[in-house]
Amino acid sequence: MPAADHRTDNLHWFKSSYSGGAGSDCIEIADLHGRVAVRDSKDPDGPVLAFPTPGFAAFVEGVRGTN
Repeated sequence: MPAADHRTDNLHWFKSSYSGGAGSDCIEIADLHGRVAVRDSKDPDGPVLAFPTPGFAAFVEGVRGTN
């Protein structure tokens, strides 16, 4: 289901702790209750991607190199 099917204006967005410290390369994520919404923090009104929570968790673990 595309994120466009969800209302994203009322979500609690937060920046990834792994994003760039100077605010340059940041993503924000929000809980969609079973899915994770991801957007570019520099373009909060831009596109939103939504991923199943287990898939996003596996991605994060892979990026960390701990899986």
